[in-house]
Amino acid sequence: MKQLLRFYILYRIPVIIGLIVLGVLSHVYGDAILAWILYFLALISLLLYFMIGTMRIVKDAVEDGNVDEALVYIKKIRFPKLLVKPVRSAYYMLQSTLSMASDDLVGAESNIRKSLNTKSTLTGDMKGTNMMQLGFIQLRQGKVKEGRATLLEAIKAGIPDKESKASVYLQLCSIEIQRQQNRAGKEYFRKAKALNPKTKDIVDQIKIMEKNISRLPG
Repeated sequence: MKQLLRFYILYRIPVIIGLIVLGVLSHVYGDAILAWILYFLALISLLLYFMIGTMRIVKDAVEDGNVDEALVYIKKIRFPKLLVKPVRSAYYMLQSTLSMASDDLVGAESNIRKSLNTKSTLTGDMKGTNMMQLGFIQLRQGKVKEGRATLLEAIKAGIPDKESKASVYLQLCSIEIQRQQNRAGKEYFRKAKALNPKTKDIVDQIKIMEKNISRLPG
């Protein structure tokens, strides 16, 4: 079933043409009801092509860790501005993630800002996640002050995933210690640890930081 769905998404235009051809043939041979059903299916497929594109299989590729495949599929979306708002927001966010993976920080920032500007009531919980990603991009660009402010705004907006939230707290902890604000840094560390994250990288960061943070004054 998954393979069939993938085929339909990738070859939606040929499918649409095939449905129209079959509809015309049905009309010619006198089966008007079948013809209109085929025309209707072609219309629905056309709407899906413009409003959703290949985002379903892009998402699957990203979740499988196949960045190259995700890049191939996302490039098949020719008219991102025609995507429905929730899908458009996700499209720009994924574009940003893929740009970060290839160290294109300018493209990553541009796309995450487009995602933020795509306001949708169906993606109300996405603002915090988008702000978090923007903050991490800014830090990688060396914009520590802007990155810190953006991460604080991300927490205020709400980050639904506790693993991501723990990662933000650890980053803020590191920033505060660098600013010699040890008390604030320890508080962010406490909050990160309290979330009890399970991701190996985050757990390892907590273990390393825990050894060093207890030696700090404040």
